[in-house]
Amino acid sequence: MKMLNGLDLEKLVATVEGVKQNWTAGKTVWKANTKWKGGFKVWTCSRDFTLLADEPEMLCGTDTAANPVEMVLQAYGACLTIGYAMNAAARGIELEDIKIDLEGEIDLPGFLGLEAPEELNMDKLPGYKNIKATVKIKGKTDAKTLEELHEHVLKTSPVGITLKRPVEIEAKLEVQ
Repeated sequence: MKMLNGLDLEKLVATVEGVKQNWTAGKTVWKANTKWKGGFKVWTCSRDFTLLADEPEMLCGTDTAANPVEMVLQAYGACLTIGYAMNAAARGIELEDIKIDLEGEIDLPGFLGLEAPEELNMDKLPGYKNIKATVKIKGKTDAKTLEELHEHVLKTSPVGITLKRPVEIEAKLEVQ
């Protein structure tokens, strides 16, 4: 078993080849569920993994966990990091370190159901106006190769693409 960047290359190649041999195997569905725990605390679960969400004190939470919009930044950073590790391994590039700093700007009036005065030029919609990621990567290759890797990862990041394009969302209510 040959390992590169902490990944089993045989498994990685087998996964790619498996999808090539059966394209419908690449059509996946991911699931999550949440449970309110009082106040702004929420348990979020996917498969057997549970996270707690909360809001900072400035938004009347108890500051016991990251809030959902921080989790969006975390998800994007994690997705990029996984993309760098996987694609570098597939290209035979040994990585030594990946660090990503992320930040995004949200105007709170929309979330609070308010409309700020127009001269403040604040977004009326809740959600990120922009997200900035600074990727710091160190590998045993030249800068041009890492730049090519970077461009490829940005084009193939599922979380990044999800954030960039409209996604159809359906939310139905079941009163219990």
